[in-house]
Amino acid sequence: MLMRHAVEEDVLHLALPHDLDVPSRAAAASQVETLLFTHRPRHVRIQLSTPDPSPASLSVPARARRLCEGLKIPLTVVGPATPRPPLSPAAA
Repeated sequence: MLMRHAVEEDVLHLALPHDLDVPSRAAAASQVETLLFTHRPRHVRIQLSTPDPSPASLSVPARARRLCEGLKIPLTVVGPATPRPPLSPAAA
């Protein structure tokens, strides 16, 4: 499986672990479709892996958007998680 996923309180959380290339794009889109029909979530959240994703990576949320619209499921796409900067000694 190309995408990590978790279901919490009827929200399907999906994460691309790395930027996708063209051959892996179809597999990831297929995985999204399988997870949608398996879990039937009320909301879907996709987290991209890089701040500047490849066109192949962007096509996965585009496909997910079309699927979610057809199923009337809200979709949110977010960028990569950014670590918090360390606190300075004066702020601690």
